[in-house]
Amino acid sequence: MKLIKYITSIGLFMLFSTAVLANEQTIKELDATWSHLANTVANGDFEGYSASYHGGAILVSGFSNESYPIATALAQWKQGFVDTKAGKLRAHVDFRFSKRLNDETTAHETGMFYYYTIDAKGKRSDFFVHMNALLVKQSGQWLIMMEFQKSQATQDEWDMLKKG
Repeated sequence: MKLIKYITSIGLFMLFSTAVLANEQTIKELDATWSHLANTVANGDFEGYSASYHGGAILVSGFSNESYPIATALAQWKQGFVDTKAGKLRAHVDFRFSKRLNDETTAHETGMFYYYTIDAKGKRSDFFVHMNALLVKQSGQWLIMMEFQKSQATQDEWDMLKKG
């Protein structure tokens, strides 16, 4: 009987260890996705940024109390990418998370993003946002299915949400 309990314990440990390693790999992949998104913003790479969203993705805006296709949001944001690429604007975005739920092909991320721009005159605009995102992994790539920009956040809230 002790042998059966021992073998069961080893099996459960191996199963748990495999799940932990899979989750760590998923988090690394998701971190790389958010890093890629940040790089596209900094480089004014509209095509790369757009490609990070699923074709049927939705933006939910807590600011306007609306939801609409990401294509609509991308059309509104495109000029900022064009200006960044042309050097008329410097843009930066960073992400931090408070809760990350995922398996190997789906993810729900809760946290914040910090977006700022600096225009040609040196004027800086900072924007902190509480957010949620749903992602799906297709053909080896994580794609955002839904981005919920819930509400404006503060610098203090951002600072309390540790990176990583």
